[in-house]
Amino acid sequence: MKEKLRAVILDGHTENPGDLSWDCIGNLTDLTVYDRTPEELVIERARDADIIILNKVKLTEEIIAQLPELKFVGTLATGYNQIDGVALRKRGIPLSNIPSYSTNGVAQMVFAYILESVNRVSEYTLSVKSGDWEKCKDFCYWNMPLYELDGKTLGIIGFGKIGRRVAEIALAFGMKVLVYTPSGKKDDAPNVEFTDMDTVLKNSDFITVHCPLTEKTAGLINKEFIGKLKDGACVINTARGGVANEDDIASALKSGRLGFYCADVLSTEPPKSDNPLLTAPNCYITPHIAWAAYETRLRLMGILEGNVKAFLEGKPTNVVN
Repeated sequence: MKEKLRAVILDGHTENPGDLSWDCIGNLTDLTVYDRTPEELVIERARDADIIILNKVKLTEEIIAQLPELKFVGTLATGYNQIDGVALRKRGIPLSNIPSYSTNGVAQMVFAYILESVNRVSEYTLSVKSGDWEKCKDFCYWNMPLYELDGKTLGIIGFGKIGRRVAEIALAFGMKVLVYTPSGKKDDAPNVEFTDMDTVLKNSDFITVHCPLTEKTAGLINKEFIGKLKDGACVINTARGGVANEDDIASALKSGRLGFYCADVLSTEPPKSDNPLLTAPNCYITPHIAWAAYETRLRLMGILEGNVKAFLEGKPTNVVN
């Protein structure tokens, strides 16, 4: 019987805190799973592994050089900027990521934010629980404005699979959709208007960002960006924390120039206590969970299994290096 390759998962807790099973990988390999691995233990835990699976653990050229048995690396995410893919390629080691698994989850989170900003469900719930409805002289009350989405304009920056899904949902709400795509590629998308960035910013009630973090997009949501928006617009960031200048955003929220900022990602995660967004008004922050729905993580696990199987069969897939 052929001996199984040794595999190690270095930081599996966020993908599987206990409600999924690693058997899909364990049945294929001799598997060891760690919930978390501090930097100082990466080499010790991975030294004898043929296969490394990781999420946010860093895999630098120096670390890779000390892993003599390594044959394959798989991420538990779409992004892989913490892994030195070039160093792996020099040794002929494929690096596979998990593409297109979170489209529905992220698009759903975008509209959770949008609906929160127009219906204020969490704030009205707190108001009711604090006794405001009990004291009301009428059958209802509202002390914060409420709006319909029908007829409002949504601007989308970046039009990959997530951007397209967001557009589909917006159209179902009766919204107008403006799109700026940095690549310039204008795919067939019925009832969507492709235009330049300034036009998107000037005319949108809501802006949602779906572009990767690059040198060009770092700090994209800044004072200049906000200055081109409608007064009171809502900006949503489910892309990367680094595309936002958090100081500029906090200032715009405090002045009222920006209506709402909704973020599932921050520049530093977990955030530091002095992050200006933590005390900014009209700022909704979730702890990087747009990808964390059960179904989304189950889909991720299935793609991971396919990546490992493909490697073992000598035909690696989703290779990004």
